[in-house]
Amino acid sequence: WALHLTNITTSLRGHYECSFATYPHGNKAARIQLIVKAEEEQHYVKEVQLNQALEIPCLGNTTSEHLSNHPLKWLVEENGRKEELVSKEPFHPAVYRNGNAQYGQRLHLASDNALKIFPTKIMDDGRVFSCHVIHHPERVQRSSTTVRVFGK
Repeated sequence: WALHLTNITTSLRGHYECSFATYPHGNKAARIQLIVKAEEEQHYVKEVQLNQALEIPCLGNTTSEHLSNHPLKWLVEENGRKEELVSKEPFHPAVYRNGNAQYGQRLHLASDNALKIFPTKIMDDGRVFSCHVIHHPERVQRSSTTVRVFGK
C-alpha cells in the first residue's frame, strides 16, 4: 500500500497512519512523519567594473562535483521576463541559447558551472542571473545574483 501526494505544500506535514484489518487477528498499522521543507532561494549581489570579467557561482558554496550529477540551467531576468542562457545535462557539453543576441560570445559556462561574462557592459547592470539545479522535477535548487556594473 502506498500513499501518493501531489502538489506538496508545507500544510501537508504531519503524522500519517496506514492501518488495515487482518484476518483472523485484528489490525496492522504503521505510522510515518512527513516533514516538508520550503525551498530556499539564495540571493547575492555581485559588483564588477565595466569591461571586466564577471564570474557568478551557481549555488554559492556547493561543490562542482555535486552539481555535475544534475541538470542545470542559467537564466537572466530583465523587466520581469526570464530567458534561458545556457543549460547543461550531466556528462554532456553545455548548450548555449542563441536567442539573446545581447550576450552572444560574452557567455561561458566554467567547469565548476559558474557563469562567466566577459566583457561586462552597462546593460548588465541590474540584471538578475539565476542558476537552477534540477534534482527532481519537483525539487529545484535556485540561486540568483543581481549584477552591479561600475565605470571608472
